[in-house]
Amino acid sequence: MPVPDSVRLAMPAEAVDVARLQRRSWSSVPVLADAMTGISADETVRAWHDAIVKPPLAHCRVLVAIGDGAIVGFAVTGPSNDPDAEPTDGLIAEFVVDEPSIEAGHSSRLINAAVDTLRADGYQVATMWLPTDADATREFLVGCGWGTDGAHREMGPEDGDVSMKLIRLVTDITTA
Repeated sequence: MPVPDSVRLAMPAEAVDVARLQRRSWSSVPVLADAMTGISADETVRAWHDAIVKPPLAHCRVLVAIGDGAIVGFAVTGPSNDPDAEPTDGLIAEFVVDEPSIEAGHSSRLINAAVDTLRADGYQVATMWLPTDADATREFLVGCGWGTDGAHREMGPEDGDVSMKLIRLVTDITTA
């Protein structure tokens, strides 16, 4: 019997699939691809395995989107670590859906599950950082009720060269 399209908590054995999806996704973003250069595939799998079986905080969760019986996306939720965050601010730290699966509704299922998870953990606001040029993802999130709050930051190598500008999107999750 085929597995229906769904979103659920990741299982330890799926760390390899999440790592592959992350590496594939990050390879198209130069600063992220550079960050992955010094990290082996095995190290990435171990890091995801640890995030799944022994997260750094009780509210950190790895969710996976399943399509046609395979992992086609993942999200990581937890408390916001922004300096201006309130205790009721949650964060979607990673949100990745495999390119061929975006149009199949997996993005909507995954974002809804991530928000539901944050809400169940007691958060009232969801935040997510996006590259300023991630137009398709921003358009998708705006269509889901998210908006920018004016916060921005830059991410890049430790030598001080700025490689990527990010904007923060937020949404009130106090109501379903």
